[in-house]
Amino acid sequence: MTASNVTLDCGDRIILRPPRLTDAPAIAQHANDRAIWINLRDLMPHPYSLEDARDWIARIQVQSPRVSFVIDVNGEAVGAIGLVLGNDVERCSAEVGYWIGAAYWGRGIATSALSRVCRYAFEELALLRVFATPIAPNPASCRVLEKAGFEREGLMRRACIKDGRILDMALYAKVRD
Repeated sequence: MTASNVTLDCGDRIILRPPRLTDAPAIAQHANDRAIWINLRDLMPHPYSLEDARDWIARIQVQSPRVSFVIDVNGEAVGAIGLVLGNDVERCSAEVGYWIGAAYWGRGIATSALSRVCRYAFEELALLRVFATPIAPNPASCRVLEKAGFEREGLMRRACIKDGRILDMALYAKVRD
């Protein structure tokens, strides 16, 4: 399997796959939502434009190893999930981040995608640890992490600034057995 063609089947017509340029309109539509942006890092622009989607796709298409994926439900790009690989002494760890369009919330899609990308991280990338740092006032993301087998390791007080507010971040991790 080459880095460019990695596709991960989550079951129930959900797959994780490399983005295609034809995904740009759907990605822009789903990502251009303040309710999504408010819980993500500022690297995700808001408003989110078609050009932002095209730029993201261009960056992701050349990844090696493949660490970022479109969340595809029934043939439509409805979100994204990715790993930020650690380096130096953290080279066996990665931070995971994800988002999914609001129309798809509450269906278990993010949990399926997260579980599958962790299996890929452990089996194919030989990582030992995958962690996430959701903004603490985001209980839905914390619940997704817990349902995917992550354990809460702590609370990082006053750890980030989002939309002009100083906020806590939770720390969740899943380790390879």
